[in-house]
Amino acid sequence: MSRTDPPYLRIVAEIRGRILAGELRPGDRVPSVRHLARRWGVATATANRAVGALRDEGLVEARVGSGTVVSARLGTARPGTGPGRAVDGGQVLRAAIAIADAEGLEAVSMRRVAAALGVGPMSLYRHVAGKDELVTRMVDEAFAGIDLPDDGPEGWRAKLELVARAQWRLCRRHVWLSKAVSFTRPLPAPNMMACTEWTLRALGGLGLPMATRVREALTLHSLVVTVALTMAAEVEAEHDTGVPLAGWFTAQRNRVDGQRFPLLAAIPEETVSDLDGLFEYGLARHLDGLAVLVRG
Repeated sequence: MSRTDPPYLRIVAEIRGRILAGELRPGDRVPSVRHLARRWGVATATANRAVGALRDEGLVEARVGSGTVVSARLGTARPGTGPGRAVDGGQVLRAAIAIADAEGLEAVSMRRVAAALGVGPMSLYRHVAGKDELVTRMVDEAFAGIDLPDDGPEGWRAKLELVARAQWRLCRRHVWLSKAVSFTRPLPAPNMMACTEWTLRALGGLGLPMATRVREALTLHSLVVTVALTMAAEVEAEHDTGVPLAGWFTAQRNRVDGQRFPLLAAIPEETVSDLDGLFEYGLARHLDGLAVLVRG
């Protein structure tokens, strides 16, 4: 755990470590919010957030009359399940990705993944330190699905089209992925880094300074992620309402004042709902602009 991590994560790491080491056992009380706030010199809200994170991971639970204690479920197991059953890192990742694919990234927790595998939450800590590391490894595992050729097609434009479309397909396959990546604070995921490295190499030989090449790689990635975030929001909206985008748009268009907004009223339904078409349009126009820069 780095000193630059938020204070609540450092508190979580310490308590988790004490549980893993057996210093705190199932049923033992964990330090109170007031104690944590005083000891770490943080606000009560920060200490509360740390306890909440431990609860979300399934490590602690509230018990009437005792306060917050180490979860009793960590010490129980039935034959073939629970903490005594061995799982490997690959199983943990596959289970986490399956949950995210089906229900979204918010549904992924250490406790939920452990339940899907039929083991106790403590079993997962042999492979990952917590949810943050789990998500990083999920992203890395997802990006392992992009198989880019060493050289790629001829020409910088064809290369950028190849890598952008590969990322778009990946985001369509794993809708949660767009929410898990950052441009300014990228995850230490080697497979994702390899994708960026390939993009930077594709821009070589054009006479562009490294700063421009980096900005282009980030801009290309942001184009993919922006449309992918829209797709993720639409998947959630359809799940919550049961109304697909095409149906929602038709209902909204019928409410538009066609005399005041004749162009909006004439928008074809399929244009709005075609996110693949939106991605391809954005990619083409972006690369058209880059071509002007390269020629200039």
